[in-house]
Amino acid sequence: MKLIIVAFVALLAVALALPQPQQEVVLVKETPSDNIGVGGYNFGYELSNGQHHQESAELKNAGSEDEALVVRGSFSWVDPVTNQRYDVSYVADENGFQPQGEHLPKA
Repeated sequence: MKLIIVAFVALLAVALALPQPQQEVVLVKETPSDNIGVGGYNFGYELSNGQHHQESAELKNAGSEDEALVVRGSFSWVDPVTNQRYDVSYVADENGFQPQGEHLPKA
């Protein structure tokens, strides 16, 4: 009888350890890209799982020695385990990638 109980508990533990099926993620909203290859771009999307990304860029000091692409954007996602939403906004320019978010360490 003990052997049957141990076998049942072991089988239950294996069943609980199996990966759970994922919910299908679909595109909810899309900002069409206006990238024509000159000066910058803009795009964005939002998914049914709470993930989103919005980004735009502009060419700064075009045609000069200091020419640089300045990218501004934000993205977010929802942790499927804790259901906590994380938001990050950022700028990427001649000074590097500069993210900001409540969950990120402060300088």
